[in-house]
Amino acid sequence: MTTSPTRPLPDVRLRVPTHEDAHAWHGVFDDPDVMEFLGGPAELSSYVEFTARQRMHDAQLGHCLWTLLDAEGEVIGFTGAQPWPAEKAWGPVGEIEIGWRLGRSAWGRGYAYAAALAALERVREAGVPRVVAMIDDANARSIAVAERLGMTLAERFLLPSGTRYGRRYELVFDAG
Repeated sequence: MTTSPTRPLPDVRLRVPTHEDAHAWHGVFDDPDVMEFLGGPAELSSYVEFTARQRMHDAQLGHCLWTLLDAEGEVIGFTGAQPWPAEKAWGPVGEIEIGWRLGRSAWGRGYAYAAALAALERVREAGVPRVVAMIDDANARSIAVAERLGMTLAERFLLPSGTRYGRRYELVFDAG
């Protein structure tokens, strides 16, 4: 895993999502550019369910998609890992997927990489032996983060839409 950035990493803090974070996530992600590769902006009710599911994952698994806070304590997104949903008819069912999503104001400032590093450490401490990242082929920012984390491209595949491609990256943690 690469840990020597070309500039200092920003301070980030991760916390288990609260019910109030559903409102914060809705606010920072209510942007077509932020949600470009995820089907567009979602309703608040989606984030209420999503944050509840993350609290359950954290309680049961010791990891989840944690709320990402900047040095001032402002919610700027999330990062972490969760099981790939079994109800999806495609993808790496049974795998733990690492992911990150940041509001536009946090883009290009090193937050995704810094937060993903912190999340990887927590996931490894929770006993997860490997993670995957599922990324749209056109999402150059997320691809750059995955590669900077030392993840390996394992597969390129046609997304369920049949019009775009995705990538599955993998990272196996050292046994020591």
